[in-house]
Amino acid sequence: MVETKPVVAYKGFNRDFTCRGFRYEVGETYEHDGEVKACESGFHACEHPLDVFCYYAPATSRFASVIMSGEMSRDSDDKIVASRIMIEEELSLPEMIKRAVEYVFARSNTSKNTVASYGALETRPHGAALATGDCGTAFASGTHGAASAEGNNGAASTTGPCGVASATGEQGAALATGTNSAALATGTNGAASATGWQGAASATGERGAASTTGTNSAATSSGHGGAASATGYYGAATAEGNNGAASTTGDYGAAYATGPFGAALATGHSGEAMATGERGAAIATGRNGEALAMGDYGAAIAVGPGGAASTTGERGAAVAMGRHGRASGEIGCALFLVERAEDGKIIHAWAGIVGRDGIKPDVFYTLRDGKPVEVED
Repeated sequence: MVETKPVVAYKGFNRDFTCRGFRYEVGETYEHDGEVKACESGFHACEHPLDVFCYYAPATSRFASVIMSGEMSRDSDDKIVASRIMIEEELSLPEMIKRAVEYVFARSNTSKNTVASYGALETRPHGAALATGDCGTAFASGTHGAASAEGNNGAASTTGPCGVASATGEQGAALATGTNSAALATGTNGAASATGWQGAASATGERGAASTTGTNSAATSSGHGGAASATGYYGAATAEGNNGAASTTGDYGAAYATGPFGAALATGHSGEAMATGERGAAIATGRNGEALAMGDYGAAIAVGPGGAASTTGERGAAVAMGRHGRASGEIGCALFLVERAEDGKIIHAWAGIVGRDGIKPDVFYTLRDGKPVEVED
């Protein structure tokens, strides 16, 4: 089929902004020569932002809004494929969730499902519930439903698959428990929780909290003093504000704290913890975990066996406490290494400063027979 009207859609990419081996760039337009058929050939994208999470996990991917045009083919489920695609704008996870809220409400009839203060609503599939007054409550339990509470102290909840919950007032709460669902709390002290598979939770206000427990899920807190927690397998937690805390407990998860005094904790197997702000702390407790402190005075601690701790900021410290652990740092940074026997007993410990006694910058060291030895990155 050929559509003359361009379609706004959303596309996922790998971390290097590739899709199926092809690298895209924001602002560029691409043409496909040949047959255009869903799931086979052409440029693929999804109109519903949350549908993208089915193909690209929110914890490990990048996203963009795109303009689809030319010859098009639509999948019966959730995909659209076109012969022409323009990569319009890269979107962060909170922006993807916000677009999802807008998408669902734009296609729902809220005229009969809107209440003022202290009200409560329940909607049918594809419906929407909107509470606009202070202390209002919106509840959408149907598939593809959406709930939004715009007033202060409001609460929004959606339990159906692919649902969206949004709380925009101060101290509001948003909860999405369905598969591929998303929760967004934008007000001060707000809380967002997504417990479904591939769900996403975002708290953008100061001191907000975002929590997600689903597989391949992501939690992000961008406000000052906020907290983000991701407990699912391959989950990711990001805290961008000052004094923020990010924690991920699932295997292969990633925790990022970008603000000053932030803390990032990764407890799962092969997890990654990164603190980029000044005086930030990154802790990786799982086997083969990685801890990286990039800000000045930062601390990176790798507790699990085979863990790696690295500090790139000035006056930072890297600690490797697990068996076969390793640590590296910049000139002037401190390294702490522990050597353990097979039963975990500590048999040697060492501390040194990068740039002294032959310790090289940006080189990983492990402790063998009580002496620091270079190891491959």
